Amino acid sequence: MKYYVSVFLGAMSYGILSTIVVLAYGEGYHLGEVVGSQMFMGFVLSWLLAFFIKMKERYRRRKGVLSTSCGSAKALTWKNRLLLMLAGTATVATSLVYYQSLRYNSASLAVVLLFQFTWMTTLIQAVSRRQRPNRVMILTLLILLGGTVFAAGLLEQGSTHLSMPGIVLGLLSAVTYTLFVLFNGKAVPDAHPAYRSAWMITGAFTVLCIVFPPRFLFQGFFGGKLMLFGFLLGTFGAFIPPLLYAVGVPHIGESMAGILGAVELPVAVFMSSTVLHEQVSFVRWAGVALILFGVMFPKLHTLKQNRDTSQLKTKAHKSV
Repeated sequence: MKYYVSVFLGAMSYGILSTIVVLAYGEGYHLGEVVGSQMFMGFVLSWLLAFFIKMKERYRRRKGVLSTSCGSAKALTWKNRLLLMLAGTATVATSLVYYQSLRYNSASLAVVLLFQFTWMTTLIQAVSRRQRPNRVMILTLLILLGGTVFAAGLLEQGSTHLSMPGIVLGLLSAVTYTLFVLFNGKAVPDAHPAYRSAWMITGAFTVLCIVFPPRFLFQGFFGGKLMLFGFLLGTFGAFIPPLLYAVGVPHIGESMAGILGAVELPVAVFMSSTVLHEQVSFVRWAGVALILFGVMFPKLHTLKQNRDTSQLKTKAHKSV
């Protein structure tokens, strides 16, 4: 149960990011500063946790409580570390394109576009397993697309309020987020979650420093408003979710992670409505609900099939 809760809470943390980013933009900060401060604070927090766990393991080993080094840093080879750093690039890529899409889209629309990762994850898994789309998958995709039309406000405002750069960036963030979910389930799953998370955020921060050199660190970052935004974004975007996903995804699988990750959508829309005072009509909330149903539909169908099969077996056993 704890693995399901971990992914659920990680997705909730992701849900508040768009609101914080819009507030940071309102203070005049640009993309490189916003993402850079997030990754820097996430990097610091992740390695502080990894260092604490390492010291705790050493203490327990010294006391004779811990006899193995399972999940410790020593269990990670440099090949493992590089693999985790490579997987971490999906984190920074998602932040860059998603936050840039907020320059063109409202926070509530940006998260709807991001949420196209739900069907992308399902499609990639079907292709990788060489499975043809069945009726459940096709119906799920139709529900998700229908919910997107409602949630994006297309029925109320048409497409005139949409920005093509914003749409492209929003869908691209869905692609990179899909890769993030898939990598989290496959990149060195047996390593300790704290070390996995620390090396992944190291890869993300390294890539970001190449794209956007962290000059902000020497321009009044410490003690300023950007540090506060960076702490919030780093905590809820680069520290808590990757750590919780690293704990849960290897145990529950990418498909279930995608389903539990659906909680990010209502959290993000609720935050944009209450904090940013964006107008979210009943029709758009209905679209959000439809998307959530579409995400859960395959799992509900599977549970129904399992229940029906169990009932048939019970009846057959009684008849014998």
